[in-house]
Amino acid sequence: MPAKGQKSNNQQIQLGQRLKTARQAKGLLLREVADQVGCSKSLLSKFEHGAASPSLSTLHRIVQVLGTNVGALCDHVPASTVHVSKANDRPLINTAANGTSVGVILERLVPHGVGHQLQGNIHIIPPGHGSVGSITHEGEEIGYILTGRLDLTIGKDTFRLMEGDSFVFSSGLDHAYRNPGRKIAKVIWINTPPTF
Repeated sequence: MPAKGQKSNNQQIQLGQRLKTARQAKGLLLREVADQVGCSKSLLSKFEHGAASPSLSTLHRIVQVLGTNVGALCDHVPASTVHVSKANDRPLINTAANGTSVGVILERLVPHGVGHQLQGNIHIIPPGHGSVGSITHEGEEIGYILTGRLDLTIGKDTFRLMEGDSFVFSSGLDHAYRNPGRKIAKVIWINTPPTF
C-alpha cells in the first residue's frame, strides 16, 4: 500500500522473493546468511516470505552478504545508456521493519544496469522513521532535501537538515538518518558507484 501522499501506480517490489532467489543463486543456506547478517534464521525466512521487511541497514547487510546491491536486486531492466522513468511508474522498495507496516520507501530513480555509475532513489521517510542503524559501503553520496526534515548522522556528528539543504560525504563513513519531523520527508539520494 502506498504511503500517504504517494502515487498509487508505482510498482511495489516483491523484495522477499528476490532475496530468496539471490541467496539460492549464491548457493547459501538461510543460516549462513543470517549468521553473517547478524539476525536469526527465522527472521531472515520471514523476510524472504514477505512476512516481515528488513530495515534499510539490515537490507544493506543482506545484499552485501549476497554479493550484490539493492539496485541490482530490485531492478530488472535491459542495460541501456538512456532510461526515462515516468513519475507514476518507478519501482518502490518498502523497508518497513520491526513488525511495523510503515517504513522508509525507496523510489528508484536510476535502474541498475551494466555501465551505470550512479545509483539514485527518492527516500520517502515517515515521521520518526529512518535507516534503523548505520550503513557503510564504497563510494560517495550526495543528497538534497525535497520536503521535511532529516537528522543525518555521519560518524559521530549529527546534522539537522531542512527542505532545500544538501549534503555530500564518503560512503565509507558510518552513516544513518532519521526523520525528526511531523510530516513525511523526501530526499533525493545519489551514490556512486552503485554499491548501496
